[in-house]
Amino acid sequence: MGFEVTQPLLEGRHVRLEPLSDAHVEGLFGIGQHQEDWAYLPTAAFTSCADAEQWIQQALELARKEPHYPYVLVEPASGALMGSTRYLNVRPWDHALEIGYTWLGRDYQRTPVNTEAKYLLLRHAFEELGAYRVELKTDARNLRSQKAIERLGAQREGVLRRHMVVQDGYVRDSVMYSITDPDWPDIKKGLLGKLG
Repeated sequence: MGFEVTQPLLEGRHVRLEPLSDAHVEGLFGIGQHQEDWAYLPTAAFTSCADAEQWIQQALELARKEPHYPYVLVEPASGALMGSTRYLNVRPWDHALEIGYTWLGRDYQRTPVNTEAKYLLLRHAFEELGAYRVELKTDARNLRSQKAIERLGAQREGVLRRHMVVQDGYVRDSVMYSITDPDWPDIKKGLLGKLG
């Protein structure tokens, strides 16, 4: 059985995931200017539209090379951009991938948006792509992110020590989590319960 990642539009009640494009520069710049929101990400917050454009170009270049599958999170009713996320670290032989590079504008944090975005990405990975394993990881300093991943039902697997160089040359430890295909039915039920 093959494992070929696709990047369709994914739509829920609270969020629509659309493939990232150059058309999203202004919308992402508008929500990506708060440095606190980017503290644990590899790059810093946007200080100009040029920063947002460069970030998008880097994401699209990774999409061509690695591959990454970057999305923007869109508010269904208004069309406003709310953040970004992506599939990455795809391992076709192992039927595995990672969900990461997730960030939300501050107005959309602590809302159902992140939960539903993860639900849509997980459902697509397990039910359409045939994934055996989905990974999530976060900076060991980012306790809020760890709690959010644990609320999804992901299993903490351990810490990758001195794993990545991030902003200002800081060498971070990464906390690794996973969800596997046998886990998915119960996790799906839990996420649908959270989303009402």
